[in-house]
Amino acid sequence: MLDGFNGVVILNPTDQTLFEYGQLIRKQVTLQEKLRDILLKPAITLDGHRVFLTANVEQAGDSDSVTASGAEGVGLFRTEYLFINRDMLPTEEEQYQAYRQIAEALKPHPVTIRTFDLGGDKFLSHLQVPSEMNPFLGWRAIRFCLAEKDVFRGQLRAILRASAHGNVRMMYPMISGMEELYQANALVEEYKGELRKEGLAFDEKLEIGAMIEIPSAALIADTMGKRVKFFSIGTNDLIQYALAVDRMNEKIAHLYEPTHPAIVRLIKMTVDAARKNKISVSVCGEMAGEPIMTALLIGLGVDELSAAPPLVPQIKYMVRRLKLAEAQALAEFALNCESGAEILAKCQELAWHSAPSLFESKA
Repeated sequence: MLDGFNGVVILNPTDQTLFEYGQLIRKQVTLQEKLRDILLKPAITLDGHRVFLTANVEQAGDSDSVTASGAEGVGLFRTEYLFINRDMLPTEEEQYQAYRQIAEALKPHPVTIRTFDLGGDKFLSHLQVPSEMNPFLGWRAIRFCLAEKDVFRGQLRAILRASAHGNVRMMYPMISGMEELYQANALVEEYKGELRKEGLAFDEKLEIGAMIEIPSAALIADTMGKRVKFFSIGTNDLIQYALAVDRMNEKIAHLYEPTHPAIVRLIKMTVDAARKNKISVSVCGEMAGEPIMTALLIGLGVDELSAAPPLVPQIKYMVRRLKLAEAQALAEFALNCESGAEILAKCQELAWHSAPSLFESKA
């Protein structure tokens, strides 16, 4: 018998084991019915606080899964699929059609397109990219884009053109300082000028945001917030860079700790900077798709959570079972706690108390 919830294979299960798992199956059926019931309902806490739930997608054809999940648009559209595992660069037209497709399909809901995050573990197969000692600290994402302006130009023009067909937003990955932001925004303005001369439509009010996934970006978020319309926190990289932990390295993976006090404070610092500049802040990393972390993120002041479509109903269910006051109390505890393990335990306690049926099948 295969238990996919807990990663367990049971050989020759006894009658008692089969009975116990039969009970779990019935609970899962009941849970799925509950999740279907709230699919079209908003993510509002018990005391009336609104949270926006969006989806992370990788291809233009994923719009059906976004709608089916009950998400309110796309919080992270990864565009790397257009560039990897192929012999030639995608043309501007090819990119435009992909972005337009998902924008039109989900209109009027927002679609937040991340400019391509190549590098680290993803590189263009046809480019001769030198090997690097530390690829995750190297030539990737916005650094690559600003160096390869011809490649970046095609994508920026395609996103701008697609913005005429839906509620499109755009964000830059791996911003580490203001100079990168200035350079990227200058290129956007240059290409807007090109499109005007060519008579090609685009949204003059296209919102541009920055991903907060490097500690330096969080530390200067108050300044950065003056130059962007929104923040999106990429918790995967933020944790990796802040704690100097490669979670794929089994010897130190246990040090990858989303509830580390430093991570909690970096998120709060970003939220405070967003509030100061009157812009929104979302989380699109894996923390956003984990129900145990929902209350903590809401309590810290995050406006939007973006997760893989299959996880969105669970997050919505959790939001609707929480009170904002409880989430804020949890966040206050976390901000004054010295132990990531204690913060995690408090998150688990509140999550299990608020929505026990989400965890009944898990060890």
